[in-house]
Amino acid sequence: MIDMNTVVGTHDILMITFDTLRYDVAVREMDNGGTPNLKRWMGAWEKRHTPGSFTWAAHCAFFAGFLPTPAKPGRHERLFALRFSGSETTGGKTCAMDTPDIVSGLAARGYHTACIGGVGFFKKENALSQVLPGLFQESHWEERMGVTDPRSTEHQVSQALVVLRAHPEQRVFLFLNISALHQPNRIYLPGATEDSVDSHAAALRYVDSCLPPLMEAFRARGKTLCLFMSDHGTAYGEEGFTGHRLAHECVWNVPYAEFIHPAEDA
Repeated sequence: MIDMNTVVGTHDILMITFDTLRYDVAVREMDNGGTPNLKRWMGAWEKRHTPGSFTWAAHCAFFAGFLPTPAKPGRHERLFALRFSGSETTGGKTCAMDTPDIVSGLAARGYHTACIGGVGFFKKENALSQVLPGLFQESHWEERMGVTDPRSTEHQVSQALVVLRAHPEQRVFLFLNISALHQPNRIYLPGATEDSVDSHAAALRYVDSCLPPLMEAFRARGKTLCLFMSDHGTAYGEEGFTGHRLAHECVWNVPYAEFIHPAEDA
C-alpha cells in the first residue's frame, strides 16, 4: 500500500471514475490490447467491490474515504480516512483528516481541488446535482461533457488541461468523472442500435485513446498519485437484469488501480 502521509503535499492527485465500467470488460480489453495506454500506465486492473451500486452512493462513499474494497477477505487499510472512533481500516499509512470529506481535507493541506463532471449527478442543473461538484473549489460541466456527446472524454480532458495550466505552482487534486461508458454507449459502436457489452467495450477503447494528453500534462508537473476506478458496473441482460442500482455481481465488481505517475524509477 502507498504511504499516503508521504504523498499528500508532495504529489498531485488525479482521481478518475470511469462511470459504469464493468470489471470483466476492463480486464478483457486490457488483455486483448484494446486499452494500450491504460496498460502502459498501470499494468493491470485490480478486482474490487464498490461501496455503492450507482453513481451517487458510490461517490458519496469515495469522497468520505471509502474507495472500492479489495475483493478478498481482510481488514484493508484505506488510503484516506475521516477521523471517527472505532474505525478498523485506518492505519499508519492512511492519510487521516478532521474534515467532513477528503476534498475539503486536501484543500486544507494546500491543494487546489477541481471537478470535471460527466454524468447527471455532476450537471449542476438542480440542487441534487450541485452537491458533489459543490465539494470542490472549482467545478465544470457542459452538455458536451455528458453522456450524449460522442466526444465527451476529449472535451473533459481539454477542460482538465485548462485547470492544470492555471495552477502551475500549486498541488492539484483533480477529479474526473468519465461519462462515455454510461448509456447510451452504442454511439461508440458503428451500426449498433442498442447498448451492449460490446458497445461498452468500444466506449472504453475510445476513452483510452483520449487520456494521453492529460497524463503527459501531469508527468510534466512532477509526481502524481493516480486513482483510477469504476464507481459501479452495469448489467446487459445477465440473469434478466439490466442497468445498475441493483445487487448483481457485474454491478458490484469494479476495476481499480492506484499508482504513481510517472513510475518512481522513471
